[in-house]
Amino acid sequence: MGIKGKLVSQIDIKSDGDVFHEIFRERPHHLSGMSPANIQKCDLHEGQLGTVGSVIYLNYTHDGKDRVAKEIIEAIDVEKKSVTYRVIEGDLMELYNNFTLTIHVDTNGDDNLVTWTLEYEKKNENVPDPNTLMDVCLAVTKDIESHHLAKPN
Repeated sequence: MGIKGKLVSQIDIKSDGDVFHEIFRERPHHLSGMSPANIQKCDLHEGQLGTVGSVIYLNYTHDGKDRVAKEIIEAIDVEKKSVTYRVIEGDLMELYNNFTLTIHVDTNGDDNLVTWTLEYEKKNENVPDPNTLMDVCLAVTKDIESHHLAKPN
């Protein structure tokens, strides 16, 4: 059995929290247009976007290298504005037995707080915590925010 861990990071955004949640829930294929340095491609592999059980295939950059991940949408909570993805194939599975990412948005008027939670089980004690992957998640968040703030009303 591997070593379990959890990383949580929060970031304030000025763009609309509902739109941010909608992107991860229904439109992850738009991420490459908003954060091309981090996400090169996101394709629906099976199912329907915005539904639990759907599978997406992601091409992304992590630690300066091209990476891939096949993820299943494990949970969607529209009311709480959260989406959970479980990685089922790809580069992360070389280091981790299990890996999930949860994106949660708290909205309060113009204040929007995005919380990223990475839960994982390392294959052994020599596997690093995914701190640099969390940095990618935060960079994507900032790119999405910049993309939406740059749009005229």
